[in-house]
Amino acid sequence: MSAQTSTPVAPAADAPIVLEKAVVRSPKAPVILGVFALLALLAAFAFPRTGTTRFGLSTSRDALQFDPIAVATQPAVAVTAVLLALLAIAAAVFVARGRAAKVPLWLVVVFAVLFVFAFLTWAVADGLLPFTGLLVGALGVSTPLIFGALGGVLSERVGVVNVAIEGQLLFGAFSAALVGVATGNAAAALVAAAVAGMLVSFVLAAFSIKYLVDQVIVGVVLNVLVTGLTTFLAGVIDLDKIPAGARFPTVPIPLLSEIPVVGPLLFRHSLLVYFMYIAVFAVWFGLNKTRWGLRLRAVGEHPKAADTVGINVARTRFWNVSLAGAIAGIGGAYLSLDAIGLFSKEMTNGAGFIALAAVIFGRWDPVRAVLAALLFGFATSLQNSLSAAGVTAVPKEFLLMLPYLITVLAVAGLVGQVRGPAAAGKPYIKS
Repeated sequence: MSAQTSTPVAPAADAPIVLEKAVVRSPKAPVILGVFALLALLAAFAFPRTGTTRFGLSTSRDALQFDPIAVATQPAVAVTAVLLALLAIAAAVFVARGRAAKVPLWLVVVFAVLFVFAFLTWAVADGLLPFTGLLVGALGVSTPLIFGALGGVLSERVGVVNVAIEGQLLFGAFSAALVGVATGNAAAALVAAAVAGMLVSFVLAAFSIKYLVDQVIVGVVLNVLVTGLTTFLAGVIDLDKIPAGARFPTVPIPLLSEIPVVGPLLFRHSLLVYFMYIAVFAVWFGLNKTRWGLRLRAVGEHPKAADTVGINVARTRFWNVSLAGAIAGIGGAYLSLDAIGLFSKEMTNGAGFIALAAVIFGRWDPVRAVLAALLFGFATSLQNSLSAAGVTAVPKEFLLMLPYLITVLAVAGLVGQVRGPAAAGKPYIKS
């Protein structure tokens, strides 16, 4: 009898090829959550505050008035701090032993909500915080950031890094105020703001697409140019008194605006805020569900392949960057025609750079970028609300730096390594 020998069998030609995926585990997010949990524990047990914290849910214009919600300060902060510590530990376990290398989004959201509750309860001990007013203020502050972030997403998804969002917002605010004072017409002022933002984008697109100048450098130069130009013109032209006809009044939506908390937050605003709702949906739908969005994303990811199938890369980039500037310009109009009601030099105060941070934090997705802008807007509104409530437990200097601190922590700490559009910032030379 002959011994049988076994030989290795080659895999079938049509067998699927399984590629191993390297999972890079970063302790960055668990460490940051742990630091915030430690701060909550210190506030609860090392620096306890007694008394009762009240959260107001009604505004003076609400048809239905509700009594503030009263919370015992020390027990609430202590219990919440312990929960935060447990969530930080859970985040570390997810990263160390889980299949994914990142902390689940739901855990981060729950952690953020609990930490904000603990901080507000501790800071406003024996006081009243108008919570609905805080949320309404957050949406108001976030509106120009959202317009800027939408413009940034469109520009970068088509392959042009848009550092000039600050200039587009500022020039839009100036042009809206100028035309508003000259004509007294809100619609004309809004169109002027969109055209102004588009003009700034024209320059960005021309230098970066046609003349292949570094996009970041062009954006920085445009910001400086617009800041200097508007500062000079604002000193020559009086834009402190915009006529009432050129401003956008509050337009409550019947019935919906009377819903407690939700009504004042979402349905008691000017037409520009309602237009912002439409713009968010339109950008998301256009990018993900239309042929226009497919072409735009193709140019931003692989312009050579897009050119091969007949897409004009330069033209697609030019007009979409211009559209992005128009959207950002409308955000500037909100500042001068709605939120503030006048134009002052450098009134954007870095909003364009925060919007750019929202684009990165949102991973170049319109919905996520909007959520990031809302986070930064909430930080600014929180600073204003705590100052108005006379909070002395937190230093005033810390409150002033809070929005920028949240921006830095979010982008540098929680985003981690992300990949933007592959061709963003890279000029395309047709071969």
